[in-house]
Amino acid sequence: MADFDYDLFVLGGGSGGVRAARWASMAGAKVALCEEYRYGGTCVIRGCVPKKLMVFASQFTESVEDAAGFGWSHTGSDFNWPFFIEKKDREIQRLEDVYAANMEKAGVTLFRARGVLSDAHTVELSDGQSFTAKHILVATGGRPFSPDVPGIEHTISSDEIFHLEEQPKRILIVGGGYIACEFAGIMNGLGSKVTQFYRGAQILRGFDDEVRGHIAEEMHKKGIDLHVGRDVKSIEKTDTGLKVLCSDNTWSEHDVILYATGRKPNSKGLGLEKLGVKLDRHGAIEVDEYSQTAVPSIYAVGDVTNRVNLTPVAIHEAMAFSDTVFKGIPTPVDHACIPTAVFTQPEIGTVGLTQEEARDLYDIEVYRATFRPMFHAFADRDQRMLMKLIVDKDSRRVLGVHIVGPAAGEMIQMVGIAVKMGATKEDFDRTMAVHPTAAEELVTMRDAVPG
Repeated sequence: MADFDYDLFVLGGGSGGVRAARWASMAGAKVALCEEYRYGGTCVIRGCVPKKLMVFASQFTESVEDAAGFGWSHTGSDFNWPFFIEKKDREIQRLEDVYAANMEKAGVTLFRARGVLSDAHTVELSDGQSFTAKHILVATGGRPFSPDVPGIEHTISSDEIFHLEEQPKRILIVGGGYIACEFAGIMNGLGSKVTQFYRGAQILRGFDDEVRGHIAEEMHKKGIDLHVGRDVKSIEKTDTGLKVLCSDNTWSEHDVILYATGRKPNSKGLGLEKLGVKLDRHGAIEVDEYSQTAVPSIYAVGDVTNRVNLTPVAIHEAMAFSDTVFKGIPTPVDHACIPTAVFTQPEIGTVGLTQEEARDLYDIEVYRATFRPMFHAFADRDQRMLMKLIVDKDSRRVLGVHIVGPAAGEMIQMVGIAVKMGATKEDFDRTMAVHPTAAEELVTMRDAVPG
């Protein structure tokens, strides 16, 4: 057997790469990892973590307003953007240091460099070093995509919004996916005037249609100037801001334009195709159920494979890869029935099939509840919650659960266990309610929606 410098060399220090490196090293493998930017990847550095901190910050506006409905007197104050950004940066640095320390503690050798593949077992680093490895794992994540629009150089992506020195007074967000909708809620809550354009007929394509409509209505109520069926034709920088020519030939002006129009796999320039690794038309690395590419020594996990682009999925894929290759336990990844949360305001929790997907496959029943939660009713806030159960009439199995409202993400994590286990509607019905909570509606809905 050929001698290699390492048993495993990982390209990319995001959630998937870090977990794979640690897991393999703890299984006894000799492991190295290279990262050209910062440990933690999209999630920790410019994604889930800083975004959720911004969500927390943005919700205090309504919290202060709601306090008055409970008898508290208060005086409003402006949001201190520089204070928040500086504190956020310190927290991200702390987390990055934790990632590095945990890898080193597990015995992983770290390189602050970009890695490319020169053959199926060799990684060339940007600092001039070269290493061989029995197995190579590509975990390079994704990158923001912006369309070819005149003036696009004047815009920012979701990567840059975390580092703006000043809070924009007027911001245009282009896109209708979860990143665009989350930042619309964040910036609106922080006090910016938010306009959102989405070229499609309704935001959040791929989610349950009723959920999409419910969120759009609540966003409008909160003051977000949401326009569907509208896009940007061109952008011009002026002395007073960024002037936008819209697809309906109207003009608008903003201080900052954020493009959140999707992400692409970060696979370019890694030397993959010349080695026989197959990429799809979007640049995603094609892998089998064990995350193995067409080249047996090369594997890939996370967003670079464009399977399900979620941090917990990348971590799960990484653990399954390590168990398969270094523990001798073949572990395919099950991408079905993944619970997920969207931190719009109000937030979404969803698991399983949408109503539209389910009705194409099964004879279904739909159980639905819409109501004002006790907290909002008492605070005199006009915000409604939505809960839906999608049920197969024949087996009685719950095929999907969709929640819109406070703590939807926390609820869907628990509900996801039941749905993954194949719980029936009667299992839900037999479960005692926790009162008074919003979540009790999940086990008290008794009548299917007619038709």
